[in-house]
Amino acid sequence: MCGYSQRKRGVTVTRRAPVNGRGRRGGAGGLMLALLWLAAPLMARAQTPATVPALPALPGREQLALSYSGQFVVTGSAEKSPLLRLPSVTTNANFVRLEPALLSVSAERIKQSLYRTLGVPVGPNWQGKIYLALRPALYTDEQVTVVARPIDRSWSYLVQLPDVVAADRYMRGMTGALLLELANRRSSADGHCAELPAWLIDGLSRQLLRNELAKVVVTAPQGVIDQPTRTRPAAHDHELDPLAAARQVLRKHPVLTYEQMCWPTVAQIAGQDGGVYQASAQLLVVELLRLNDGPARLRKMLEILPQGYNWQTAFQVAFRQEFPRPVDLEKWWALAATSFQAHEPGAAWTPAYSASRLNELLQVPVAIRATSNALPRHASIPLQAVVRDFSPAHQTEVLEARLHDLRMAELRMAHQYIALTDEYCQVLAGYLGESLAPPRRVTSGRRAATAVVHLRAREFVRRLDALDARRRTVEAGLQTARQAG
Repeated sequence: MCGYSQRKRGVTVTRRAPVNGRGRRGGAGGLMLALLWLAAPLMARAQTPATVPALPALPGREQLALSYSGQFVVTGSAEKSPLLRLPSVTTNANFVRLEPALLSVSAERIKQSLYRTLGVPVGPNWQGKIYLALRPALYTDEQVTVVARPIDRSWSYLVQLPDVVAADRYMRGMTGALLLELANRRSSADGHCAELPAWLIDGLSRQLLRNELAKVVVTAPQGVIDQPTRTRPAAHDHELDPLAAARQVLRKHPVLTYEQMCWPTVAQIAGQDGGVYQASAQLLVVELLRLNDGPARLRKMLEILPQGYNWQTAFQVAFRQEFPRPVDLEKWWALAATSFQAHEPGAAWTPAYSASRLNELLQVPVAIRATSNALPRHASIPLQAVVRDFSPAHQTEVLEARLHDLRMAELRMAHQYIALTDEYCQVLAGYLGESLAPPRRVTSGRRAATAVVHLRAREFVRRLDALDARRRTVEAGLQTARQAG
Protein backbone atom coordinates (compact mmCIF):
# COMPACT_ATOMS: atom_id res chain seq x y z
CA MET A 1 0.00 0.00 0.00
CA CYS A 2 1.39 3.36 -0.99
CA GLY A 3 1.59 6.01 1.70
CA TYR A 4 1.22 5.30 5.39
CA SER A 5 -1.34 4.28 8.01
CA GLN A 6 -2.11 5.51 11.45
CA ARG A 7 -4.46 4.39 14.19
CA LYS A 8 -7.01 6.98 15.31
CA ARG A 9 -9.93 6.45 17.69
CA GLY A 10 -9.87 2.68 17.13
CA VAL A 11 -9.99 2.91 13.34
CA THR A 12 -7.11 2.28 10.96
CA VAL A 13 -6.89 5.22 8.58
CA THR A 14 -4.92 4.61 5.41
CA ARG A 15 -3.57 7.65 3.64
CA ARG A 16 -1.95 8.16 0.31
CA ALA A 17 -0.31 11.51 -0.32
CA PRO A 18 -0.22 12.21 -4.06
CA VAL A 19 2.84 13.55 -5.79
CA ASN A 20 2.44 16.64 -7.94
CA GLY A 21 4.06 17.22 -11.31
CA ARG A 22 7.31 18.38 -9.66
CA GLY A 23 7.67 15.31 -7.51
CA ARG A 24 6.61 16.91 -4.24
CA ARG A 25 3.83 15.84 -1.94
CA GLY A 26 0.59 17.73 -2.40
CA GLY A 27 -1.29 19.60 0.26
CA ALA A 28 -4.50 18.70 2.06
CA GLY A 29 -6.73 19.59 -0.89
CA GLY A 30 -5.03 17.02 -3.12
CA LEU A 31 -4.82 14.18 -0.65
CA MET A 32 -6.56 10.93 -1.39
CA LEU A 33 -10.04 10.55 -0.03
CA ALA A 34 -8.66 8.59 2.92
CA LEU A 35 -7.25 11.77 4.41
CA LEU A 36 -10.16 13.96 3.37
CA TRP A 37 -12.65 11.58 4.93
CA LEU A 38 -10.83 10.94 8.15
CA ALA A 39 -14.08 11.16 10.14
CA ALA A 40 -16.23 9.01 7.85
CA PRO A 41 -15.60 7.31 4.48
CA LEU A 42 -12.03 6.94 3.28
CA MET A 43 -10.38 5.80 0.09
CA ALA A 44 -7.00 4.42 -0.80
CA ARG A 45 -5.40 2.66 -3.71
CA ALA A 46 -4.08 -0.85 -3.32
CA GLN A 47 -0.90 -1.26 -5.36
CA THR A 48 -0.77 -5.05 -5.31
CA PRO A 49 -2.40 -6.48 -8.47
CA ALA A 50 -5.09 -9.08 -7.94
CA THR A 51 -7.64 -10.90 -10.00
CA VAL A 52 -10.48 -9.96 -7.66
CA PRO A 53 -10.65 -7.68 -4.62
CA ALA A 54 -9.92 -9.61 -1.46
CA LEU A 55 -13.06 -9.43 0.64
CA PRO A 56 -12.56 -9.38 4.40
CA ALA A 57 -13.12 -12.57 6.34
CA LEU A 58 -16.52 -12.41 7.99
CA PRO A 59 -17.67 -14.58 10.88
CA GLY A 60 -20.41 -17.06 10.24
CA ARG A 61 -22.09 -18.03 6.98
CA GLU A 62 -21.67 -15.44 4.23
CA GLN A 63 -24.69 -14.10 2.34
CA LEU A 64 -24.17 -12.91 -1.23
CA ALA A 65 -26.29 -10.67 -3.43
CA LEU A 66 -25.79 -9.33 -6.96
CA SER A 67 -27.45 -6.14 -8.16
CA TYR A 68 -29.56 -6.30 -11.30
CA SER A 69 -26.98 -4.45 -13.42
CA GLY A 70 -24.22 -6.73 -12.18
CA GLN A 71 -22.03 -3.84 -11.04
CA PHE A 72 -22.55 -4.34 -7.31
CA VAL A 73 -21.58 -7.55 -5.52
CA VAL A 74 -22.63 -7.65 -1.87
CA THR A 75 -21.33 -9.97 0.80
CA GLY A 76 -22.48 -10.05 4.40
CA SER A 77 -22.30 -12.18 7.48
CA ALA A 78 -25.14 -14.18 8.95
CA GLU A 79 -24.11 -12.67 12.27
CA LYS A 80 -25.97 -9.43 13.04
CA SER A 81 -24.78 -6.36 14.86
CA PRO A 82 -25.39 -6.35 18.62
CA LEU A 83 -26.55 -2.75 18.16
CA LEU A 84 -29.77 -4.11 16.69
CA ARG A 85 -30.79 -5.17 20.19
CA LEU A 86 -30.74 -1.58 21.39
CA PRO A 87 -34.01 0.36 21.02
CA SER A 88 -32.02 3.60 21.17
CA VAL A 89 -30.43 2.61 17.85
CA THR A 90 -33.33 0.90 16.10
CA THR A 91 -35.66 3.85 16.71
CA ASN A 92 -33.09 6.46 15.61
CA ALA A 93 -34.04 7.74 12.15
CA ASN A 94 -30.45 8.87 11.51
CA PHE A 95 -29.26 5.28 11.19
CA VAL A 96 -29.91 2.78 8.42
CA ARG A 97 -29.77 -0.98 8.77
CA LEU A 98 -28.21 -2.76 5.81
CA GLU A 99 -28.72 -6.31 4.57
CA PRO A 100 -27.19 -7.86 1.40
CA ALA A 101 -30.37 -8.11 -0.70
CA LEU A 102 -31.57 -4.62 0.24
CA LEU A 103 -28.12 -3.08 -0.13
CA SER A 104 -27.87 -4.30 -3.72
CA VAL A 105 -31.17 -2.54 -4.49
CA SER A 106 -30.19 0.64 -2.64
CA ALA A 107 -26.82 0.83 -4.42
CA GLU A 108 -28.51 0.77 -7.82
CA ARG A 109 -30.94 3.50 -6.75
CA ILE A 110 -28.16 5.73 -5.46
CA LYS A 111 -26.31 5.24 -8.74
CA GLN A 112 -29.39 6.20 -10.74
CA SER A 113 -29.97 9.29 -8.59
CA LEU A 114 -26.34 10.40 -8.90
CA TYR A 115 -26.32 9.77 -12.65
CA ARG A 116 -29.54 11.73 -13.02
CA THR A 117 -27.99 14.66 -11.12
CA LEU A 118 -24.88 14.66 -13.32
CA GLY A 119 -26.70 13.81 -16.56
CA VAL A 120 -24.90 10.48 -16.97
CA PRO A 121 -26.81 7.95 -19.14
CA VAL A 122 -27.98 4.98 -17.10
CA GLY A 123 -27.16 1.72 -18.86
CA PRO A 124 -24.67 -1.14 -19.09
CA ASN A 125 -21.78 1.26 -19.58
CA TRP A 126 -20.04 0.82 -16.24
CA GLN A 127 -16.51 -0.55 -16.19
CA GLY A 128 -15.48 -1.14 -12.59
CA LYS A 129 -17.21 -3.59 -10.31
CA ILE A 130 -18.01 -2.35 -6.83
CA TYR A 131 -17.81 -4.94 -4.05
CA LEU A 132 -19.83 -4.08 -0.94
CA ALA A 133 -18.69 -5.95 2.18
CA LEU A 134 -20.98 -5.76 5.20
CA ARG A 135 -19.70 -6.41 8.70
CA PRO A 136 -21.55 -6.47 12.04
CA ALA A 137 -21.35 -3.00 13.56
CA LEU A 138 -19.92 -2.80 17.06
CA TYR A 139 -20.12 0.97 17.49
CA THR A 140 -22.46 3.66 16.21
CA ASP A 141 -19.64 5.79 14.76
CA GLU A 142 -17.90 3.17 12.61
CA GLN A 143 -16.42 4.30 9.33
CA VAL A 144 -17.14 3.39 5.73
CA THR A 145 -13.92 2.64 3.83
CA VAL A 146 -13.47 2.64 0.06
CA VAL A 147 -10.45 1.07 -1.64
CA ALA A 148 -9.66 1.32 -5.37
CA ARG A 149 -7.79 -1.71 -6.75
CA PRO A 150 -6.20 -2.22 -10.18
CA ILE A 151 -7.38 -5.43 -11.84
CA ASP A 152 -6.14 -6.50 -15.26
CA ARG A 153 -6.62 -3.39 -17.40
CA SER A 154 -9.25 -1.63 -15.29
CA TRP A 155 -10.21 -0.82 -11.71
CA SER A 156 -12.50 -2.34 -9.12
CA TYR A 157 -13.61 -0.99 -5.77
CA LEU A 158 -14.10 -2.46 -2.32
CA VAL A 159 -16.50 -0.66 0.02
CA GLN A 160 -16.56 -1.92 3.60
CA LEU A 161 -19.64 -0.94 5.58
CA PRO A 162 -21.04 -1.67 9.04
CA ASP A 163 -24.54 -3.16 8.88
CA VAL A 164 -25.78 -0.30 11.09
CA VAL A 165 -24.47 3.04 9.88
CA ALA A 166 -25.33 6.72 9.97
CA ALA A 167 -27.26 7.72 6.85
CA ASP A 168 -24.86 10.53 5.93
CA ARG A 169 -21.82 8.24 6.13
CA TYR A 170 -23.54 5.60 4.04
CA MET A 171 -24.52 8.11 1.37
CA ARG A 172 -21.07 9.70 1.39
CA GLY A 173 -19.30 6.38 0.97
CA MET A 174 -21.53 5.23 -1.88
CA THR A 175 -21.26 8.60 -3.62
CA GLY A 176 -17.48 8.54 -3.37
CA ALA A 177 -17.19 5.03 -4.79
CA LEU A 178 -19.51 5.84 -7.71
CA LEU A 179 -17.68 9.08 -8.52
CA LEU A 180 -14.35 7.27 -8.43
CA GLU A 181 -15.67 4.62 -10.83
CA LEU A 182 -16.86 7.35 -13.21
CA ALA A 183 -13.52 9.15 -13.06
CA ASN A 184 -11.37 6.05 -13.59
CA ARG A 185 -13.16 4.79 -16.69
CA ARG A 186 -10.46 6.25 -18.93
CA SER A 187 -7.59 5.32 -16.64
CA SER A 188 -5.77 2.02 -17.14
CA ALA A 189 -4.95 -0.12 -14.12
CA ASP A 190 -1.24 0.71 -14.46
CA GLY A 191 -2.02 4.42 -14.67
CA HIS A 192 -3.00 7.09 -12.19
CA CYS A 193 -6.02 6.73 -9.92
CA ALA A 194 -8.23 9.81 -9.93
CA GLU A 195 -7.93 12.20 -7.00
CA LEU A 196 -11.41 13.42 -6.02
CA PRO A 197 -11.94 16.79 -4.32
CA ALA A 198 -13.59 16.47 -0.94
CA TRP A 199 -16.11 19.24 -1.64
CA LEU A 200 -17.47 17.36 -4.66
CA ILE A 201 -18.14 14.21 -2.67
CA ASP A 202 -19.53 16.01 0.36
CA GLY A 203 -21.63 18.39 -1.73
CA LEU A 204 -23.20 15.73 -3.92
CA SER A 205 -23.80 13.29 -1.07
CA ARG A 206 -25.51 15.98 1.03
CA GLN A 207 -27.67 17.00 -1.92
CA LEU A 208 -28.77 13.40 -2.48
CA LEU A 209 -29.24 12.91 1.27
CA ARG A 210 -31.52 15.94 1.58
CA ASN A 211 -33.33 15.52 -1.70
CA GLU A 212 -33.88 11.82 -2.36
CA LEU A 213 -32.85 9.69 0.62
CA ALA A 214 -36.33 8.24 1.11
CA LYS A 215 -36.24 7.03 -2.50
CA VAL A 216 -32.71 5.63 -2.74
CA VAL A 217 -32.07 4.08 0.68
CA VAL A 218 -33.71 0.71 1.23
CA THR A 219 -33.28 -0.21 4.86
CA ALA A 220 -34.17 -3.35 6.78
CA PRO A 221 -37.28 -3.44 8.99
CA GLN A 222 -37.20 -1.20 12.02
CA GLY A 223 -37.34 -2.77 15.41
CA VAL A 224 -35.26 -4.85 17.77
CA ILE A 225 -34.14 -8.15 16.26
CA ASP A 226 -35.97 -11.32 17.27
CA GLN A 227 -39.22 -9.34 17.45
CA PRO A 228 -42.01 -9.23 14.83
CA THR A 229 -41.44 -7.05 11.77
CA ARG A 230 -43.49 -3.87 11.62
CA THR A 231 -43.97 -1.00 9.25
CA ARG A 232 -41.14 1.50 9.31
CA PRO A 233 -41.70 5.22 8.66
CA ALA A 234 -39.30 6.73 6.17
CA ALA A 235 -36.39 8.31 8.03
CA HIS A 236 -36.25 11.33 5.76
CA ASP A 237 -38.91 12.75 3.52
CA HIS A 238 -38.36 15.04 0.55
CA GLU A 239 -37.67 18.44 2.08
CA LEU A 240 -39.30 21.72 1.18
CA ASP A 241 -35.84 22.95 0.21
CA PRO A 242 -32.87 20.56 -0.21
CA LEU A 243 -30.65 23.43 0.95
CA ALA A 244 -32.75 24.08 4.06
CA ALA A 245 -30.22 22.55 6.45
CA ALA A 246 -27.36 24.40 4.75
CA ARG A 247 -29.38 27.61 4.88
CA GLN A 248 -29.88 27.22 8.62
CA VAL A 249 -26.14 26.76 9.21
CA LEU A 250 -25.08 29.58 6.90
CA ARG A 251 -27.48 32.05 8.49
CA LYS A 252 -25.19 31.99 11.52
CA HIS A 253 -21.82 31.59 9.81
CA PRO A 254 -20.23 33.02 6.67
CA VAL A 255 -19.91 30.78 3.64
CA LEU A 256 -16.37 29.48 3.21
CA THR A 257 -14.33 30.96 0.41
CA TYR A 258 -13.42 28.80 -2.55
CA GLU A 259 -9.81 28.73 -1.35
CA GLN A 260 -10.90 27.48 2.07
CA MET A 261 -12.91 24.65 0.51
CA CYS A 262 -9.91 23.65 -1.59
CA TRP A 263 -7.88 23.06 1.58
CA PRO A 264 -10.28 21.89 4.30
CA THR A 265 -8.95 20.85 7.68
CA VAL A 266 -9.60 17.47 9.25
CA ALA A 267 -11.89 19.12 11.81
CA GLN A 268 -13.97 20.74 9.06
CA ILE A 269 -14.37 17.48 7.17
CA ALA A 270 -15.40 15.78 10.42
CA GLY A 271 -18.17 18.36 10.88
CA GLN A 272 -16.56 19.86 13.97
CA ASP A 273 -16.97 23.39 12.60
CA GLY A 274 -20.72 23.30 13.09
CA GLY A 275 -21.30 21.94 9.61
CA VAL A 276 -20.09 25.10 7.83
CA TYR A 277 -17.76 23.27 5.47
CA GLN A 278 -20.36 20.64 4.55
CA ALA A 279 -23.04 23.28 4.00
CA SER A 280 -20.65 25.36 1.86
CA ALA A 281 -19.71 22.29 -0.18
CA GLN A 282 -23.36 21.50 -0.89
CA LEU A 283 -24.02 25.07 -1.95
CA LEU A 284 -20.97 25.07 -4.25
CA VAL A 285 -22.11 21.88 -5.99
CA VAL A 286 -25.66 23.19 -6.40
CA GLU A 287 -24.42 26.48 -7.87
CA LEU A 288 -22.07 24.70 -10.28
CA LEU A 289 -24.92 22.46 -11.45
CA ARG A 290 -27.03 25.57 -12.12
CA LEU A 291 -24.48 26.98 -14.57
CA ASN A 292 -25.05 26.54 -18.30
CA ASP A 293 -23.99 22.96 -19.03
CA GLY A 294 -23.08 22.61 -15.35
CA PRO A 295 -23.61 18.82 -15.17
CA ALA A 296 -21.63 18.38 -18.41
CA ARG A 297 -18.77 20.45 -16.98
CA LEU A 298 -18.61 18.30 -13.85
CA ARG A 299 -18.61 15.15 -16.01
CA LYS A 300 -15.76 16.64 -18.04
CA MET A 301 -13.85 17.30 -14.85
CA LEU A 302 -14.25 13.67 -13.78
CA GLU A 303 -12.96 12.48 -17.16
CA ILE A 304 -9.85 14.65 -16.89
CA LEU A 305 -8.99 13.79 -13.28
CA PRO A 306 -6.83 10.67 -13.99
CA GLN A 307 -4.67 12.67 -16.42
CA GLY A 308 -3.16 14.83 -13.66
CA TYR A 309 -2.05 14.72 -10.06
CA ASN A 310 -4.40 17.36 -8.68
CA TRP A 311 -8.08 18.06 -9.20
CA GLN A 312 -7.62 21.84 -9.47
CA THR A 313 -6.15 21.49 -12.98
CA ALA A 314 -9.06 19.31 -14.11
CA PHE A 315 -11.53 21.84 -12.70
CA GLN A 316 -9.86 24.74 -14.51
CA VAL A 317 -9.93 22.89 -17.83
CA ALA A 318 -13.56 21.78 -17.47
CA PHE A 319 -14.85 25.23 -16.43
CA ARG A 320 -12.49 27.37 -18.52
CA GLN A 321 -15.34 28.91 -20.50
CA GLU A 322 -17.15 30.07 -17.34
CA PHE A 323 -14.03 31.04 -15.38
CA PRO A 324 -11.16 31.98 -17.73
CA ARG A 325 -9.08 33.23 -14.77
CA PRO A 326 -8.93 32.08 -11.14
CA VAL A 327 -10.11 35.54 -10.06
CA ASP A 328 -13.29 35.04 -12.12
CA LEU A 329 -14.10 31.94 -10.11
CA GLU A 330 -13.47 33.74 -6.81
CA LYS A 331 -15.73 36.64 -7.83
CA TRP A 332 -18.50 34.32 -9.02
CA TRP A 333 -18.43 32.31 -5.81
CA ALA A 334 -18.39 35.42 -3.59
CA LEU A 335 -21.44 36.76 -5.43
CA ALA A 336 -23.25 33.40 -5.24
CA ALA A 337 -22.54 33.08 -1.50
CA THR A 338 -23.72 36.63 -0.79
CA SER A 339 -26.89 36.13 -2.82
CA PHE A 340 -27.65 32.86 -1.03
CA GLN A 341 -27.27 34.33 2.44
CA ALA A 342 -29.31 37.41 1.56
CA HIS A 343 -32.16 35.42 0.02
CA GLU A 344 -35.09 34.25 2.12
CA PRO A 345 -37.53 31.97 0.33
CA GLY A 346 -40.74 33.93 0.80
CA ALA A 347 -42.63 34.04 -2.48
CA ALA A 348 -46.11 32.60 -2.07
CA TRP A 349 -46.99 29.38 -3.84
CA THR A 350 -49.83 29.15 -6.32
CA PRO A 351 -53.13 27.72 -5.02
CA ALA A 352 -52.61 24.55 -7.07
CA TYR A 353 -49.13 23.94 -5.69
CA SER A 354 -50.26 24.84 -2.17
CA ALA A 355 -52.98 22.19 -2.39
CA SER A 356 -50.51 19.60 -3.69
CA ARG A 357 -47.89 20.41 -1.06
CA LEU A 358 -50.39 20.39 1.81
CA ASN A 359 -51.72 17.02 0.70
CA GLU A 360 -48.14 15.69 0.56
CA LEU A 361 -47.35 16.92 4.06
CA LEU A 362 -50.45 15.24 5.46
CA GLN A 363 -49.22 11.87 4.19
CA VAL A 364 -46.35 9.80 5.62
CA PRO A 365 -44.25 7.55 3.36
CA VAL A 366 -43.77 4.04 4.76
CA ALA A 367 -42.13 0.82 3.68
CA ILE A 368 -44.42 -2.21 4.04
CA ARG A 369 -43.24 -5.82 3.95
CA ALA A 370 -45.44 -8.86 3.53
CA THR A 371 -42.74 -10.98 5.21
CA SER A 372 -39.52 -10.17 7.02
CA ASN A 373 -37.40 -11.19 3.99
CA ALA A 374 -39.52 -9.50 1.31
CA LEU A 375 -38.46 -6.30 -0.41
CA PRO A 376 -40.39 -3.27 0.83
CA ARG A 377 -43.42 -1.86 -0.94
CA HIS A 378 -43.54 1.91 -0.67
CA ALA A 379 -46.84 3.56 0.17
CA SER A 380 -48.22 6.65 1.91
CA ILE A 381 -50.54 6.70 4.90
CA PRO A 382 -52.48 9.62 6.47
CA LEU A 383 -51.64 11.08 9.86
CA GLN A 384 -54.69 9.33 11.30
CA ALA A 385 -53.08 5.95 10.51
CA VAL A 386 -49.88 7.04 12.25
CA VAL A 387 -51.83 7.54 15.47
CA ARG A 388 -53.64 4.22 15.11
CA ASP A 389 -50.73 2.00 14.01
CA PHE A 390 -47.45 3.47 15.29
CA SER A 391 -45.98 3.17 18.75
CA PRO A 392 -46.03 6.34 20.88
CA ALA A 393 -42.31 6.95 20.28
CA HIS A 394 -42.72 6.66 16.51
CA GLN A 395 -45.84 8.81 16.58
CA THR A 396 -43.94 11.60 18.29
CA GLU A 397 -41.02 11.37 15.86
CA VAL A 398 -43.22 11.49 12.75
CA LEU A 399 -45.73 14.07 13.96
CA GLU A 400 -43.07 16.46 15.25
CA ALA A 401 -41.39 16.37 11.83
CA ARG A 402 -44.71 16.97 10.11
CA LEU A 403 -45.52 19.87 12.44
CA HIS A 404 -42.18 21.50 11.62
CA ASP A 405 -42.73 21.10 7.87
CA LEU A 406 -46.28 22.45 8.07
CA ARG A 407 -45.11 25.53 9.97
CA MET A 408 -42.47 26.15 7.28
CA ALA A 409 -45.01 25.59 4.50
CA GLU A 410 -47.51 28.00 6.08
CA LEU A 411 -45.16 30.88 5.25
CA ARG A 412 -45.43 30.06 1.55
CA MET A 413 -49.05 28.95 1.24
CA ALA A 414 -51.53 30.71 -1.01
CA HIS A 415 -53.98 32.81 1.02
CA GLN A 416 -56.76 30.20 0.53
CA TYR A 417 -54.71 27.68 2.53
CA ILE A 418 -53.02 29.79 5.23
CA ALA A 419 -55.75 29.47 7.87
CA LEU A 420 -56.31 25.79 7.08
CA THR A 421 -52.61 24.99 7.40
CA ASP A 422 -52.45 26.88 10.67
CA GLU A 423 -55.34 24.83 12.08
CA TYR A 424 -53.58 21.61 11.13
CA CYS A 425 -50.57 22.91 13.05
CA GLN A 426 -52.70 23.69 16.11
CA VAL A 427 -54.26 20.24 16.12
CA LEU A 428 -50.86 18.54 15.81
CA ALA A 429 -49.35 20.73 18.52
CA GLY A 430 -52.28 20.01 20.81
CA TYR A 431 -51.87 16.26 20.41
CA LEU A 432 -48.11 16.53 21.00
CA GLY A 433 -48.63 18.76 24.03
CA GLU A 434 -46.66 21.67 22.54
CA SER A 435 -47.31 25.40 22.67
CA LEU A 436 -47.34 27.27 19.38
CA ALA A 437 -46.13 30.83 19.03
CA PRO A 438 -47.95 33.01 16.52
CA PRO A 439 -46.75 32.47 12.94
CA ARG A 440 -44.54 35.09 11.37
CA ARG A 441 -47.01 35.56 8.52
CA VAL A 442 -50.62 36.54 9.35
CA THR A 443 -53.40 37.84 7.15
CA SER A 444 -55.42 39.79 9.70
CA GLY A 445 -55.55 40.44 13.39
CA ARG A 446 -53.19 39.12 16.01
CA ARG A 447 -53.43 35.69 17.49
CA ALA A 448 -52.13 34.93 20.96
CA ALA A 449 -49.98 31.88 21.58
CA THR A 450 -52.01 28.73 21.49
CA ALA A 451 -52.54 27.15 24.87
CA VAL A 452 -51.34 23.66 25.41
CA VAL A 453 -54.20 21.27 24.71
CA HIS A 454 -53.72 17.56 25.19
CA LEU A 455 -55.97 15.81 22.75
CA ARG A 456 -56.80 12.18 23.07
CA ALA A 457 -56.13 10.07 20.01
CA ARG A 458 -59.82 9.75 19.14
CA GLU A 459 -60.41 13.49 19.35
CA PHE A 460 -57.22 14.10 17.36
CA VAL A 461 -58.39 11.82 14.55
CA ARG A 462 -61.86 13.44 14.59
CA ARG A 463 -60.39 16.93 14.19
CA LEU A 464 -58.08 15.80 11.39
CA ASP A 465 -61.05 14.26 9.58
CA ALA A 466 -62.94 17.56 9.88
CA LEU A 467 -59.99 19.54 8.54
CA ASP A 468 -59.58 17.07 5.66
CA ALA A 469 -63.23 17.61 4.73
CA ARG A 470 -62.71 21.40 4.74
CA ARG A 471 -59.59 20.99 2.61
CA ARG A 472 -61.49 19.00 0.00
CA THR A 473 -64.16 21.71 -0.04
CA VAL A 474 -61.52 24.40 -0.67
CA GLU A 475 -59.97 22.31 -3.46
CA ALA A 476 -63.36 21.77 -5.09
CA GLY A 477 -64.10 25.50 -4.95
CA LEU A 478 -60.77 26.39 -6.56
CA GLN A 479 -61.31 23.80 -9.28
CA THR A 480 -64.76 25.20 -10.03
CA ALA A 481 -63.32 28.72 -10.23
CA ARG A 482 -60.62 27.60 -12.64
CA GLN A 483 -63.17 25.88 -14.88
CA ALA A 484 -65.43 28.92 -14.84
CA GLY A 485 -62.55 31.22 -15.68
